[in-house]
Amino acid sequence: MNYTELLRASLRAIRAHTLRSFLTLLGVIIGVATIVAVVGVISGLNAYVKEKIIILAPDVFIVQKFGIIRSRQEFIQALKRPPITWAEYERLSSGMLKEATQVSAATGNAMPVNYGDKRLPDVIVIGVTANFSNLFNIDMESGRYLSESEEQASLPVAMIGANTKDELFPHLDPVGRILLIRGLPFRIVGVMVKQGRSIGFNQDGRIYIPLQVYRKNFMAANESLELHIKASGGVEGLDASMDEVRALFRAMRHTGFRSPDPFGIITQESLQQLWKTISSAAFVLLLLISSVSLGVGGIVIMNIMLVSVVERTQEIGVRMALGAKKRDIRRQFLLEAALLSAAGGVIGVLVGSAGAFLVRALADFPAQITPGIIFTGIFVATLVGLAAGFLPAYRASNLVIIDAIRAE
Repeated sequence: MNYTELLRASLRAIRAHTLRSFLTLLGVIIGVATIVAVVGVISGLNAYVKEKIIILAPDVFIVQKFGIIRSRQEFIQALKRPPITWAEYERLSSGMLKEATQVSAATGNAMPVNYGDKRLPDVIVIGVTANFSNLFNIDMESGRYLSESEEQASLPVAMIGANTKDELFPHLDPVGRILLIRGLPFRIVGVMVKQGRSIGFNQDGRIYIPLQVYRKNFMAANESLELHIKASGGVEGLDASMDEVRALFRAMRHTGFRSPDPFGIITQESLQQLWKTISSAAFVLLLLISSVSLGVGGIVIMNIMLVSVVERTQEIGVRMALGAKKRDIRRQFLLEAALLSAAGGVIGVLVGSAGAFLVRALADFPAQITPGIIFTGIFVATLVGLAAGFLPAYRASNLVIIDAIRAE
């Protein structure tokens, strides 16, 4: 038999039991749909995190009290570190660093914000230095960024995010108006462009004020600054700049030679590596769960195909008596199993894609379905079908012709 005849015979056998064939595929459909949805969401998240969340430039690094925390033990150790002080920032920004072009500082906390009879109970208010915008890309929708003279004079001015504007000034231009931050008046000088939702915090719900104003009015005694340092020479100079900052900080804090750093350093690469670790662990876990469904689906296909061998024993015997070879019988049953599973894979891809896009539409959660994800889903389903069809195909091809013809 040629492959065209095999395909026709396999399709006829599948169409003869349409409902049974569909029910056979449920496990494969669920497994493939889960894989496609999970991979689609994680793939979208990876792109979203790279574009929106990890806004740190590759030649900029952050020095802060905590750094990246990966375990409870690291968190406990970080709690024991002293806060980064204004005096330490002044020393680093006074020209001591030869491998850095700029140093900015920031710190913030949640505070109540009022305008008229409208009140937001927990807006993140961040005090920043005037050169903060040189290290981070902050686009303005209207107005302007905080000026250096406003920071030096400790003027109560503020830039607000898009969400804060929508909630406090739904039909007004906020630039030039006065809002209250923890009861203190601040004049709005700018509105930032909407950046969208982020994981763990809302960038559009933030308010930026001069760091000197924040220090005088809101900063707690043990609150730590966060320093942003731009390396000289771009990405190539990043390691040298981090080594210089590490050496100076350790010297200022009289850290012993064998003692760990009393501060944390964050780079774009470390953030990407942290996210890759988190997303990989989630992907493996969900992949294991979906593999159970695929395994169950494969077992169901194998059992149904074994039943089909019993039902079609006489047909197999007649075909072999008329000259069909064992390999033709094997190919037909393998092809039937592969077609069944591939059909389940196609349906699973459609269901999984719909699920991923539904999550994106309802929860504003990033998801993207690429041709590679679609091909992988169908390919995995087909492999499951081939593996499940091996035993039925082997049994069918090894039937004794006389016994098979006489079977009822």
